[in-house]
Amino acid sequence: MKSVIFIPARYASSRYPGKPLVELTGADGVKKSLIQRSWEAAKAVDGVDAVYVLTDDDRIRDASLAFGADVLMTSSEARNGTERCAEGLAQLDDQPDVVVNLQGDAPLTPAWFVEDLLTAVAADEEVQMATPVLRCDKETLTNFVTDRLNSRVGGTTAAIRPDGKALYFSKEVLPYVGSLDNPPEVWHHVGVYAYRPKALAAYGSWPEGPLEKAEGLEQLRFLENGWPITCVPVEGRGRVFWELNNPIDVERIEAVLKQEGLS
Repeated sequence: MKSVIFIPARYASSRYPGKPLVELTGADGVKKSLIQRSWEAAKAVDGVDAVYVLTDDDRIRDASLAFGADVLMTSSEARNGTERCAEGLAQLDDQPDVVVNLQGDAPLTPAWFVEDLLTAVAADEEVQMATPVLRCDKETLTNFVTDRLNSRVGGTTAAIRPDGKALYFSKEVLPYVGSLDNPPEVWHHVGVYAYRPKALAAYGSWPEGPLEKAEGLEQLRFLENGWPITCVPVEGRGRVFWELNNPIDVERIEAVLKQEGLS
């Protein structure tokens, strides 16, 4: 199964403009941009044929080329990473069997998250779109609840059917957490997607739906159009996973880099 990883990145983020070029200090004291750390996370995945940064911004392109990434330029009309991935796919002469979207704000994504995702897609030809989910530990759940209490949009949670298909995704904490001392099971949605080319082609033909627009979550377009999303549970193995959504997350991610000894 031939697979490629696309890392969509845009400069004009509404919540955090210029986010891909924000520098994060590793355990060795060296600063690297968010996009470089996300690219390094993608390059660590085994069994992938190619990794590309996708952007419409010259600053991100130049920075990515400087640290050795392959770059595909996409249009400024792409409204989200999935649309940008569809544009990137159209530029490849040799079409892959699976496209992985590893978002450019997820430098703490362990390689095994993506490897487990690809394994799940390869095992079932009926799966058109899949995404990893991670059972929240207490630290992550506390961050979720703290962000919402302070009116910050942090990570995303997933509500999952018994058959492993997604019921819903939200930037709210689902289900409701009445107490952090005895919380319900909460699944953290990991910002990685695997699509078959057919799914990417279909996605581009649909308009933005009301739930996608309200939540700002691109994957909801699949659910709103009746396409199932397979949720693949992954194990943290002691690694804290967190995305860079707000300026406060820089400190959180740098703390994990130091704790894990990640350069």
